[in-house]
Order: sequence, then structure tokens, then C-alpha cells
Amino acid sequence: MHVKLVEEQLSALRSSLICAFNQLLDLKDLNTGVHSTRLAEWALHVAAELGLERESLADMEVAALLHDIGKIGISDAILHKPAKLTTEEYEVMKKHPEFGWAVLRQVPGMERASLMILHHHENFEGTGYPGGLKGEEIPIGSRIVSVIDAFDAMVSTRPYRQGIPIEEAVRRLVMASGRSRPSRIKGSSTVMLSNVMSTWAPSTPVMESAPLL
Repeated sequence: MHVKLVEEQLSALRSSLICAFNQLLDLKDLNTGVHSTRLAEWALHVAAELGLERESLADMEVAALLHDIGKIGISDAILHKPAKLTTEEYEVMKKHPEFGWAVLRQVPGMERASLMILHHHENFEGTGYPGGLKGEEIPIGSRIVSVIDAFDAMVSTRPYRQGIPIEEAVRRLVMASGRSRPSRIKGSSTVMLSNVMSTWAPSTPVMESAPLL
């Protein structure tokens, strides 16, 4: 009985920490927080379609919800810059997965989710960051976040560009299969994922007011 109570308390604490981190994202940039909440919903549906285990689904949800938590460590001048980033600024922005991993890996129970966050900007051919991982070296959770992050970026309207129609975003996802979008999530799996995204995506382009990588 005592062990069960402790487990319940730890679970409640973990949930509270996740909510607190997400609120920190909102304080830093409301649009980043909204974007992350949207990705968490989509990620769960995609992961479930791919047949991930229940424990992995929980890690997947945390990784999608907090994948941009490291942007708290990025200056507002870079994060909210309306124009294209300079090479130096982009190198700073590329640090946000490492910042997020460094924080979350210290929280018991979030070790796997933190690794998904660390590698969510890796590319299947090894040209991503921070580790330059290739193919199956990239955690499946990171691959899912990468794909839905790209999808959300395409359909979201920004001050400097109009979001594209969902059908076009799906077409680009399918075309990118096996190239830059990391997947297991390749071939027919990408088509399946694209169908899931079509089902759960908003019917009109999402309005965002801040740049997003």
C-alpha cells in the first residue's frame, strides 16, 4: 500500500513538472507553447498508429510537448527575429535541443523523453544536429517529432509567409520520405503518417506570430 502511494505521488509530481515546463514555454513565447501542445496531440496519434508500446507513448507525449523547452535558453532577439537568422544566430538556435536535454535528463522518469528531444532535429541521411545521427540511430520518438514539427511549420501562417494547404503539406511529406525527413516513417509508413496528419490537422492554416525553425 505504501509503495503504491509513493508511486502515485511520484506520478503526480512528474505530471506537475511537465505542466510547469509547458507553462514556462508559454511565458517565453505563447506561440511556442501552443505549437508544442498541438504537436503532443498529433504525436500520440501517430505513435499509436505505428504501434508503439504504452510506455513509449507516455515518453512520446512528453517529448512532443517539451521538444522546444530548450528555447528558454535562447535570447529573445534571436527567437523573435522577424528576418532570416544569420549564420552565427542559427548556430545559437541549434543549441536548443541540447539545452532541453540537459534540463530534462535530470528529472527521474524523463531520461528517454530527453533523448527524443535531443535528437529531434537529426536527419535520416545524417546531416542534422546535434549528433549527426543516421537512419535507425535516431530514436523513433525523435523521428516522429521531426516529421510532425515539419508538418506544423508548413501549415502554420507566419508574419513572413502564408501557411500552405494541408494537402500540399502531406504531399511534401510523402515526397520527402527516405530523404531528409527521418523515419521508419518511410515509404508506406509515411503515407500512413500523412493520412493521420490529414485527419488530425486543422482545416485551415494555423496562425502563428513568431518564427519557428
